[in-house]
Amino acid sequence: MATLIGSTIPVFIGVTVVLFGGAGWLAGRASAMAWQPLRYVLPYGILMGFGARFLTYALFQGTFLTWSGYLLSTGVIMTFMCMAHRLYYTRQMVRQYPWMYERRGLFTWRERTG
Repeated sequence: MATLIGSTIPVFIGVTVVLFGGAGWLAGRASAMAWQPLRYVLPYGILMGFGARFLTYALFQGTFLTWSGYLLSTGVIMTFMCMAHRLYYTRQMVRQYPWMYERRGLFTWRERTG
């Protein structure tokens, strides 16, 4: 597993999931609060993936240039970003236009009937 992610599992969880996952959550939230579409989180997620790999390399002597580690880190970060973006975008749509939309689930809304 260490060869797949380029570091140990606790380092991956600490740096990628906790630190950069939290930053991705905040970036997705900020993007939604600015009414930006979901596609705007893609470049930020790519850059954050490089940042996570660099910190793993610089602080914990992990492997910097592993495609599997980079893709896994970026995938985890992008998941946090997309979830936060959709959650806050839905919340914003329902709160801003309560006469038009109602919450259908955690990540979706629908037009109000009646």
